[in-house]
Amino acid sequence: MVTASAKHDVFQAIADPTRRKLLRLLVDKEMPVTAISEHFPMSRTAVSKHLRILSESKLVSVEKVGRETRYRLQPQALLEVKEWISFYEQYWDNKISILKHLVENEETRDLSLVKTKSDEKTENLMKK
Repeated sequence: MVTASAKHDVFQAIADPTRRKLLRLLVDKEMPVTAISEHFPMSRTAVSKHLRILSESKLVSVEKVGRETRYRLQPQALLEVKEWISFYEQYWDNKISILKHLVENEETRDLSLVKTKSDEKTENLMKK
């Protein structure tokens, strides 16, 4: 049997662009589904389904206030994503270092070519 918390992990939740937009919208404040729905060109039911997935993955908290359901971002759930990405930063840093080395060597090579051509011109002028 699959439990509600195992249905959607953080990575599945943030894979959808609509859910990423929902998270951005909830960064600064708690909002009810009616206010959230105004920001999207879809039905309130569709927005609620996205919010349910975010809730199951613990990216948003849900609080019932009277007849209203309010949602709030729970950014600590994104730590799992941050940790996963940080592992791969070593490869990005390595690629950036290699690119820097290539660019610097290319610039040095280009400068030496310019010097060589300039030196040839100077030599030719001196011969005349």
